[in-house]
Amino acid sequence: MTTESTSETIGFIGLGLMGHGMAKNIVDKGYPLTFYARSDSAAVSDLLRRGAKRADSPQALAAQATVVFLCVTGSKDVEALIRGPNGLASGLRPGSVLVDCSTADPTSTVALAAELAAMGVTLVDAPLSRTPKEAWAGTLDTMVGADQATFDRIRPILATWAGKVVHIGGAGDGHRMKLVNNFLSLGYAALYAEALAVAQAVGITPQRVDAVIRGGRMDCGFYQTFMGYTLDGNHEAHKFTLQNAFKDLRYLESMADAAGVANPLGNAVKNSFALAVGGGAGQKYVPMLPQIIGQLSGVDLAPTATPSET
Repeated sequence: MTTESTSETIGFIGLGLMGHGMAKNIVDKGYPLTFYARSDSAAVSDLLRRGAKRADSPQALAAQATVVFLCVTGSKDVEALIRGPNGLASGLRPGSVLVDCSTADPTSTVALAAELAAMGVTLVDAPLSRTPKEAWAGTLDTMVGADQATFDRIRPILATWAGKVVHIGGAGDGHRMKLVNNFLSLGYAALYAEALAVAQAVGITPQRVDAVIRGGRMDCGFYQTFMGYTLDGNHEAHKFTLQNAFKDLRYLESMADAAGVANPLGNAVKNSFALAVGGGAGQKYVPMLPQIIGQLSGVDLAPTATPSET
């Protein structure tokens, strides 16, 4: 355990695939942590063993913390936690900071920032990149929307769970950048899925595709993670649901429309995920998209769970 010298007390809500690892790193590195969870879970038990405390409502958590982190699904969840009965807004004290690590609609983020500013509370958007594996290791990426003074204040806390911290701009800019980031990554996913389906249909297996791509000019970290399911049957290659990916692409569409930017590729990518979610696969993970897209054309891309051919 590393002990940090700090006057900050931390609150945390959202102990899911990413949040549990983040909260674990905050408390392990010496920050006093209070969390809120609606129900018992392995994550709750683990954090209590590590010395964290549990609050019985978001309001009670906010009253004990100087910096509160939210790691929930999207804007509706964030708005409910802030504005709802016994919500954060009724407990946050002037001078405190609320850090939203979800992937959210920037329009909502900016509106919430203005509401909280009137209470003397600063909202920061710090969405995440990478996977639950990096959340546990404390090596996530985060892109931060905050004024400079607030960024400087919370950066040591972010560094407990992030290996790469980038200050993007003011409130809402972190979420704007996150949508651009996810457009790129999910665009890769849709492209890889369709390319693998076409290749398989003409007699070129995913293993043969991988033998060409891996280590070549078209290789990248996202490709290697994404292919973990198709090649090796690794269900946990990237634990990011198709439903959440689809949600992010709808946010991207809204942002592009508001900016007056044509986004035909964004719509095409969104439609690939809409097909998967509409077909009942919303809770499956993004690397499973090739199998789903293949099935639409009668192509079998079920993983063989064998090593890649070389």
